[in-house]
Amino acid sequence: QLNCRQPSRPGIGPREEEGSGRYRRRRVHGMLKLYYGLNEEGKAEEEQESLDPCDINGPHFDPEHYLNKLRRECSLAELMDQETCMVKQIRSLDSDMQTLVYENYNKFISATDTIRKMKNDFKKMEDEMDCLSANMAAITEFSACISGTLQDQHAQITKLSGVHTLLRKLQFLFELPARLNKCLELQAYAQAVNSHRRARCVLRQYSHLPSFKGIQDDCHAIMDKLAQELRQKFRDGGSSAKDLAQCVELLLQLDEPAEELCDKFLSHARSRLESDLQGLEAEIRPYPSAPAVKDFIDRGCNEFVSSLCLVIASYQELFINHAQMANGKLHAFVDDLAARYFSLVERRIQEEKGVGDNSLLVRALDRFHRRLQAVAKLLPGSPVPNKGIEIVIRAATERVKQYLAALQSFYMDSLTDVRQALATPRDAPTSLPELLSSLSASILNQIKSVLASVHLFTAKDITFSNKPYFKGEFCSQGVRESLVVNFIKFVCQSSRQFCESAGDKGGSTPPVLLLLLSRLCLDYETSTISYILTLTDEQFLVQHHSPVTPVTTLCEEAREAAQKLLNHYVKVQGLIISQMLRKSVETRDWVNTIEPRNVRAVMKRVVEDTTSIDVQVGLLYEEGVRKAHSSDSSKRTFSVYSSSRQQARYAASYTPSAPMDTNLLSNIHKLFSERIDIFSSVEFNKVSVMTGIIKISLKTFLECVRLRTFGRYGLQQIQVDCHYLQMYLWRFVSDENLVHFLLDEIVCSSAHRCLDPAPMEQSVIEVICERG
Repeated sequence: QLNCRQPSRPGIGPREEEGSGRYRRRRVHGMLKLYYGLNEEGKAEEEQESLDPCDINGPHFDPEHYLNKLRRECSLAELMDQETCMVKQIRSLDSDMQTLVYENYNKFISATDTIRKMKNDFKKMEDEMDCLSANMAAITEFSACISGTLQDQHAQITKLSGVHTLLRKLQFLFELPARLNKCLELQAYAQAVNSHRRARCVLRQYSHLPSFKGIQDDCHAIMDKLAQELRQKFRDGGSSAKDLAQCVELLLQLDEPAEELCDKFLSHARSRLESDLQGLEAEIRPYPSAPAVKDFIDRGCNEFVSSLCLVIASYQELFINHAQMANGKLHAFVDDLAARYFSLVERRIQEEKGVGDNSLLVRALDRFHRRLQAVAKLLPGSPVPNKGIEIVIRAATERVKQYLAALQSFYMDSLTDVRQALATPRDAPTSLPELLSSLSASILNQIKSVLASVHLFTAKDITFSNKPYFKGEFCSQGVRESLVVNFIKFVCQSSRQFCESAGDKGGSTPPVLLLLLSRLCLDYETSTISYILTLTDEQFLVQHHSPVTPVTTLCEEAREAAQKLLNHYVKVQGLIISQMLRKSVETRDWVNTIEPRNVRAVMKRVVEDTTSIDVQVGLLYEEGVRKAHSSDSSKRTFSVYSSSRQQARYAASYTPSAPMDTNLLSNIHKLFSERIDIFSSVEFNKVSVMTGIIKISLKTFLECVRLRTFGRYGLQQIQVDCHYLQMYLWRFVSDENLVHFLLDEIVCSSAHRCLDPAPMEQSVIEVICERG
């Protein structure tokens, strides 16, 4: 049975068979635990034994009694089912037992081999232990024999050893003066002091003996001479800091006054450190040949700061036992020299005016800050490290101001380039959008470049970047507010200044530049400001702990600047056209002029300039909304000549009351007409801009006409000019009735001031204008 193999069940894969095998093993183990009365931890469960003879699992089971009970209580079918169930359980238990024995067969064999091998190994070990025990017994016997032999001579050997040690000490004492002289000749001062310290207590104890008294006097004379040489070496000042510290240490061991040595030590150290400061100051004065700021900081750290740290460490090591007296002297010494060093560093940093490569300055400040941390570790409580970080903060703040000035200068230079480009004639009309795009892109790229340079102050590998200032206030107030927000405000303010130039033509500012800047400010309001501030906040992880300028405030300021620039552009362009109209009215004799045969050239020029402005504005602004045009807008006749007012006003018979009635009718008509605001703010679209320019031009034309007196042909010339303007200007404005009303007013005013008001026929006017 042990060698038989369980055949695998057909139709079951390896994994299923393996899983079912594990289940069967757990089931068999569970049954065995149940049979032996073990719990999950392998301990026997304490249960009361069952006395029921019908309990098949109990120790008092009685087969006959169990069968009689079944036959008595169960039917035939139930008996058959009970038999079938019991047969299945017997077979299952047999199969499980067979499987359990088969699976553990190899373990049984291995355990048997292991037990056999252990028996052999323990037998060999017992032999070795017996041998070891015999050897230990022999060694013990030999040791007892040797101890017994040497016991008599042990006391004598100990006595001789003590005498030998004493003789060596006496020899050292008698040779001490010669040894000290030899050390003095070789300048082995440390060895001489150590030798004297070893013998000083013995000589003082036995100084009452003449021989020891002589040795003591000789040693004192030699050590006095040695102390004098150490003092001379200390005063000379040519020694290094390490040699100086050794001199002080030896003098302290020779019982020199500690406070006097403190002052001398610091005085000597001051002279050496001041020479380092003088060398640094010499590098600042000849600025053209001065080294880079990083080289300057490196020299200061390698020479001055390193020497200062060495002085602090040596001082503390030498005078540690005199802390109360020495601490104050050291702090005052360090604070004084550090203040002078910081002054030189700030002077050198202030000379860094260029903003090309910021990495050199940041690396120099990082090195400066790192080396000062050594002072903080050596001298806790010193204000030197805090003053150093203040210098770094001031340098970073000053650098931000320099970058702001550089951005402002770049912006003004860019505007100068734009003005030169606008002054250069170009064939392509699309040059204006290209100039705007180029200007906006160049400014944005410059801002990004500046932010990248400033971001070096907050890089992770920079030691001072983890300071609270650089994590908070520098990012929010230094970069966001002082740099980015101030530059955006500068763009808006400098743009508004172009509107403050005096003169009818806007001074020296080209009108197209006003238009370009208005569109630039409008783009800033719609998208650029939000993009720049979002970029700044993300790049510098700005946390708004302190109050900052909201984006909406900057956008309102940019929109206000754009509105002011566009209004000024409308005013300037309107005044340019008005100037032409004013001169054309003032320089003509309207009473004695000839009969009109064509449109005046100035009117053609007005239409040409208006068309050019329309194209110019359309390159930067959208079309806008117009009111519906009538189908005959260009052919419209003026009401003053087609209405009953014309017939009443220009009837063949003039009565004294006729002018009064005409003026009354005209004034009543004005009362019920919509008021026209000539200099109202325009909207950000082409139609509104053109409407504003045309309103200013026609209003100027009207006011000039009201100041002149006209003859018959003068009135007719005004009719022709106004009709020509009507043919073209209506298509530029948002409401054509505005043009009709103003031109109506011009013709009416001419008629009121005409000495012989005889209007020209409408058909003749149309022929002249079409021919013109």
